[in-house]
Amino acid sequence: MFEIMTVCTGNICRSPLAEVLLRARLAPLEVRVHSAGTQGLDAAPMTAEARRLAVELGADAADADAHRSRYLTERDLRSPDLVVALSREHRRRIIELAPARMRRTFTAREFARLAAGLGDDDVRAAAAAGGSDDAARMRAAVSAVAAMRGAIALPADPADDDVVDPYRRSWDTYQRSAAQLMPGIDEIERILRLAAG
Repeated sequence: MFEIMTVCTGNICRSPLAEVLLRARLAPLEVRVHSAGTQGLDAAPMTAEARRLAVELGADAADADAHRSRYLTERDLRSPDLVVALSREHRRRIIELAPARMRRTFTAREFARLAAGLGDDDVRAAAAAGGSDDAARMRAAVSAVAAMRGAIALPADPADDDVVDPYRRSWDTYQRSAAQLMPGIDEIERILRLAAG
């Protein structure tokens, strides 16, 4: 089974939003999605605003309600095939904990930027090289996205790879945070669905 880990700070806003949206969108595929926080609170629910956004954007309400935050550990990073950080700071922390996951770790916005450089046929070709097993095909497609590093221009402002933290901020900030996240969610779904064929 292909495994995705999403990571933010407290694991109550951005990473659980990404988690429940990916779980809903990738439900037909054999994909496991979970999340954690670099400073994870102990078993806290999603914020009301993040939960509202999750449901509005298509996540299952019961799934959003069931979320409880947890702290990111080195052990959590042993098996994910794709690690989606919500900021460069989170990506740095992930790589400190698990250097072997560097090629499979992206910020959500970085993944969107890199994946946009791959056409559907490119993704299918990369997946085909992975073999006939869906999880292996998805891993090969993620590797193709990683290979776009250096081929796609970096953003003019490095902060453009971050999703703004909306915690304890306005509803407008929550909406802006979700708008920054969604291209990454869209591209992850596109890449994995194409890879699974």
